[in-house]
Amino acid sequence: MEKHILVYGAGRSGIGAADLCARLGAATFLYDENAELDAKELAGKLAEPEKVTILLGSLPEEILRRLDCVVLSPGVPTDKPGVLALKERGLPVISEVELAFTAERGRVLAITGTNGKTTTTALLGRIMSDSGKKTFVVGNIGRAYTGEVLRTEPESVTVAEISSFQLETIDTFRPAVSAILNITPDHLNRHHTMEEYIRVKELIAKNQTKDDVCVLNYEDPILREFGEGGCPARVVWVSSARELPEGLFLRGNEIIVRRGGEESVLLDTRELLLIGLHNFENVMAAAAMALSAGVPEEQVAESCRAFPPVEHRIEFVREKGGVAWYNDSKGTNPDAAIKGIEAMSRPTLLIAGGYDKGSDYRDWILSFGGRVKYLVLEGKTRFNIRDAALSCGFPEERIALFETMIQACDFCRAHAEPGDAVLLSPACASWGEFPNYEVRGEIFKAYVREEIGEKA
Repeated sequence: MEKHILVYGAGRSGIGAADLCARLGAATFLYDENAELDAKELAGKLAEPEKVTILLGSLPEEILRRLDCVVLSPGVPTDKPGVLALKERGLPVISEVELAFTAERGRVLAITGTNGKTTTTALLGRIMSDSGKKTFVVGNIGRAYTGEVLRTEPESVTVAEISSFQLETIDTFRPAVSAILNITPDHLNRHHTMEEYIRVKELIAKNQTKDDVCVLNYEDPILREFGEGGCPARVVWVSSARELPEGLFLRGNEIIVRRGGEESVLLDTRELLLIGLHNFENVMAAAAMALSAGVPEEQVAESCRAFPPVEHRIEFVREKGGVAWYNDSKGTNPDAAIKGIEAMSRPTLLIAGGYDKGSDYRDWILSFGGRVKYLVLEGKTRFNIRDAALSCGFPEERIALFETMIQACDFCRAHAEPGDAVLLSPACASWGEFPNYEVRGEIFKAYVREEIGEKA
């Protein structure tokens, strides 16, 4: 009997989910609460629009009565009244990751964590592809999982960047190798409590067994507790601060692999194109996952050495007039932004601010360590960050407030001196002023290259 599936949320993930449902032969409904959306425009984004019914605004009762399942786009909160009403009708609500996994033919290597997901996912994808495997890199970093899964094969590998939003509604999703890179406060406006955020992140290993592997950062106390007591998979540890009896760790400049009582040097971090301790942790996580998936150490090391920095993550843009400009738009929370400022070796004009996710900015501000010459704040959070900075003793005369990022850039161009750096590392999401961090970063780079702004 034909299944009737409602895809809730008409963003990129929703479009991918609707296409997959239609290809799997389901009667598919793509729904969004926003009645102002253009149904014709949405139809134009679908692979086979004639097989998908688009619903906007409210859901007709005759449709609701026919539904068998709801696929929730990651941008739609699980406690939204419309979602709760569907659950009350007894309808199963799953994520688009769960939907895609039901059609997966190969192995899945899945990565989550508050920070470092994009770099680690991209690097792991490079390693697996270089090793000769047919590899699909999916998630925020690439194409939607639902758009790629029908191309998978028994011998292929899917490398997936998985967010907490996607993990909320998994059911059978089971990666062969998973990783949780770190857990620090983020998305509390969505998950409400840190305990719930932790619970959701740890769901990536929920269906794993001792036949599977979960890579965890030993230096994260939350993950150490999980790995020592609650993780159902076989744990492989990585550490940047101590030697481990088993796992991958940093000894001076060398990444060491220790397995079965034997150890070897994987590579010297000075050979990497990536910089910063946080990136060495990302390399160790990707390497641990690849080794667990059977890739030889020599291939892992070769791929890591050749891997360039990910766009929007402490990305050097240009030096002009002795001033270096860096794009760290991917620093969307305070902990990620700490990594950005710690990578700066020059006096820095720091551009920050954006959408408020309920973050605490004090640890980030205290990490400045005298590097920040001006704190240039923009967007909705500028006043909150200013207040936090003042409470931490940051000089008021070194704080500048603006409504937009371009205004903040203009200030930096006027006040930066030879030998300085300008760093966009917002510690906030981009929503409101920009649709995503990629657009924010591209506009910043266009400004720096003088393609937009006063000197364009």
